[in-house]
Amino acid sequence: MAAKTARSKKDDAPIGPTGRPYTNFPTPPALKSHGPARIIALCNQKGGVGKTTTSINLAASLAHYGRRVLAVDFDPQGALSAGLGIPTHDVPTIYDLLLDTKRDPRGVIVKSAVPGLDVLPANIDLSASEVHLVNEVARETILARVLRHVQDEYDVILIDCQPSLGLLTVNALTASHGVLIPLECEFFALRGVALLIETIEKVRDRLNPSIKLDGLLATMYDARTLHSREVLERVVEAFGDDVLETVIGRTVKFPDASVSGVPITEFAPEHAAAQAYLRLARELVARGAVA
Repeated sequence: MAAKTARSKKDDAPIGPTGRPYTNFPTPPALKSHGPARIIALCNQKGGVGKTTTSINLAASLAHYGRRVLAVDFDPQGALSAGLGIPTHDVPTIYDLLLDTKRDPRGVIVKSAVPGLDVLPANIDLSASEVHLVNEVARETILARVLRHVQDEYDVILIDCQPSLGLLTVNALTASHGVLIPLECEFFALRGVALLIETIEKVRDRLNPSIKLDGLLATMYDARTLHSREVLERVVEAFGDDVLETVIGRTVKFPDASVSGVPITEFAPEHAAAQAYLRLARELVARGAVA
């Protein structure tokens, strides 16, 4: 009788946007100690899919749950730095660390307004890095060597990659333990995922055997449109449990928060989008992607 009751409760659970029963992920327990960090690259060669928005708000959400987080701005546009209100003009950035791996990253890391969240900033100088690094020995491992200096001081390091599959992105994948792929619920965003996963597999085969796919995150979802629902359905059909249960909806609150230079979890903490990123943090902890 008890087993029947348990099944009934499961059957009655609401169905989430991914077509699976909605899971109430528990609040992560407090950590007794910090580090070494698990490094996660947020990667997609298509632009405008929510990589930077996810990097900012996932970092803030993990910090909300007591994790020490370092967000690495690895895009020459410097959008992550700007989105967290970090000045990048005439200051040392990740670019300087790539060119001088013996330099102490602690002199470049900046504390954000969010307790527990630090930033390695970037600016347009980073666009010249591939030219400078192309003749370096083991050029794919340069970012890993930089992060090694501070890895023991954080619980999570999130790398916001540029929208390409060039040397910078390969550096990020080589340095990372896992990859999170933000994927806009739009047909053209879906087309490039196979190429990205092929790149991840090549990095795993040739440079970083331990890297794994932490999940695909559906972003900019609009339940009112058939197109969004169909794209998400196709993603789940193709990738199954690799698709995270948490789905990030489309809202004007994201650009509003970016203009204010704070995460949406600080700008509008009760908004559904802020709650979605907090849920994403809880889901990643429940999946074991984050301590």
